[in-house]
Amino acid sequence: MSRRVYVDPNTGIRYDTSNPDFQGWLTKQSVWLKDWRRRYFILKQSKLFFSKNESSTPHGMIDLASCMTVKSAEYKAHKRNALEVSTPDTTYLMYADTEKEKDDWIGAIGRAIVRCSSTYTNDDGMEHDDDDDDDN
Repeated sequence: MSRRVYVDPNTGIRYDTSNPDFQGWLTKQSVWLKDWRRRYFILKQSKLFFSKNESSTPHGMIDLASCMTVKSAEYKAHKRNALEVSTPDTTYLMYADTEKEKDDWIGAIGRAIVRCSSTYTNDDGMEHDDDDDDDN
């Protein structure tokens, strides 16, 4: 498999999308035009990349570190097997080919969101000694 790198147009940061945690096809609603486009999605760590096909370089990214929820969205999308990924700025609507694929994506994205949120707790790998100044 060729090495695909996504370059964030806003920050210039390069992301290697090889060896993904989860990948597959979803049909995503365009944020601006509201039409539906089939895209190949690559989930790696806290980033969800999408591209036109399996071999092309990703042209978009959803940062799951800023995600609040991932959930089923059949009614909102008016599509079977639909899901939504919500960030403070945007709600992304997508649908899978089967209910199992939808459930697998919700699980994989949900686990990625949980991993991101747990990195913001006090678990930074450093030891904190709270009794330094109390008894001196």
